Amino acid sequence: MKAVRLAPAGGDRRLELVELPVAAALKPDEIRVRVRGASVNFRDGLVIGGVFPSPPGLISLSDCAGEVIEVGEGVSGFAVGDRVISTFHPNWRDGHVDRAELNNSPGGPADGFACEEAVRPASHFTHAPRNLSLVEAASLPCAAVTAWRAVVTDGRVSPGQHVLVQGTGGVSLFALQFAKAAGATVIAIGSTPEKQERLRELGADHVIDRIATPEWGEAVLGLTGGLGVEHVIEVGGPNTLAQSFKAARTGGHIAIIGAVAGFDVDTMPFAVVQAKRLCLQAVTVGSRRDQIEMVRAIEAHDIHPVIDRVFPLHALEDAIVHMRSGQQVGKICIEI
Repeated sequence: MKAVRLAPAGGDRRLELVELPVAAALKPDEIRVRVRGASVNFRDGLVIGGVFPSPPGLISLSDCAGEVIEVGEGVSGFAVGDRVISTFHPNWRDGHVDRAELNNSPGGPADGFACEEAVRPASHFTHAPRNLSLVEAASLPCAAVTAWRAVVTDGRVSPGQHVLVQGTGGVSLFALQFAKAAGATVIAIGSTPEKQERLRELGADHVIDRIATPEWGEAVLGLTGGLGVEHVIEVGGPNTLAQSFKAARTGGHIAIIGAVAGFDVDTMPFAVVQAKRLCLQAVTVGSRRDQIEMVRAIEAHDIHPVIDRVFPLHALEDAIVHMRSGQQVGKICIEI
């Protein structure tokens, strides 16, 4: 089978397209999946770029969707022909899990899904939403489950509440869609006029231009009668936290997800956290149960992910370059 993996150290390229043997026989409780789609996440770029140490030869990408083509002994819940999506944390079935147990995420440290075929335990997958194509479904396991965890599992967003989302990346757009499905008012922060218009098309009730309004926390207060929002989907990281703290309502929930705006910061306004009694909750994707419940909601509300571009497998490196450019709106997918 064809696969894209990390190239040996010292080469000109970080990735290489290779032919690899497929697993000859399934172990009990395993399934064989013909991978049809994968997607690119910010984390994949960090692994490929060497920010997260990974061994040469690691197959890239954490997310996939495909069709079951063989089931092993003892498998229940899946049959040949079923459409499935991978889980980001295979060990996290439900409830609480210790960080030490989250040690086999695909795409690093375990092999990922930039390949034509994958053999894994059946519990490493869930059924894919029936209303999505497999390329669309491949965008869900990391970004969509993260947004679901932030908005629904942890945030418990309810009708009439306000949710603030930042930018037009995958997590932010999924959070926007889930929050609107929950009946919330969504305030979005956008950069270019094109991205701002896309946010409006997806249902954002208010869009703030972060270039024209760098102090967008104050603008959020203005839109909420000085109270602030009950929920912030914080993907920027340390360099946007100060504005998020300002935008949050007293007792507000801030889901801390990423650091796309950079990791370095001089000061952190922790006094604001205490004064406003903010709840800061980090999100590291979610459980298999979260994914199953999210799939039901996607089907019930006919939610479709925003796909920016689709690349073929051999052009994965180009897809990574496109992601790093910051030009995308939504998810970058790989068709296999």
